Amino acid sequence: MSHNKHLWAPWKMEYIKNKDSSQKLFSEKANESEDRENLILYRGEFCYIIMNYYPYNNGHLMVVPYDEVDSMEHLENDSLNEIMYLVKKSMTILKENLKCEGFNFGANIGEGSGASIPKHLHFHVVPRWKSDTSFMPVVGSTKVVAQGLYDTYDQLKPFFERIS
Repeated sequence: MSHNKHLWAPWKMEYIKNKDSSQKLFSEKANESEDRENLILYRGEFCYIIMNYYPYNNGHLMVVPYDEVDSMEHLENDSLNEIMYLVKKSMTILKENLKCEGFNFGANIGEGSGASIPKHLHFHVVPRWKSDTSFMPVVGSTKVVAQGLYDTYDQLKPFFERIS
């Protein structure tokens, strides 16, 4: 018998039911014009910044190249340069606006790494706080995200519009 408590997250069921390694979620979102609905904070020349629909923490972002590639070896240098620039800018914006104290940054490359969309390389920027390792995940086996996705989007969007 499990001693874990359960918090219901019904919004995640759509993702679980429709999880398909052939999905083109990032390509589709990049071609749509509803940035707020799709949580796209910024569009660059070679990549864009989107908030994670299923965040590990408040403000969890992804920097995604427009080109659908599955590995670093296939990523054009111009895209890689812009990704790193936008990661740097994103971290500055998140520090100033969400008062985070650190970050997890990286990519899951290939199915063996746990990549949920292995055919489209993307980079995660996850804000961290000393307090986000509180008792809830340790004792309650539960993660708390402190702010709604669209509230966070509305808070951050004006700062991403200033990126040049």
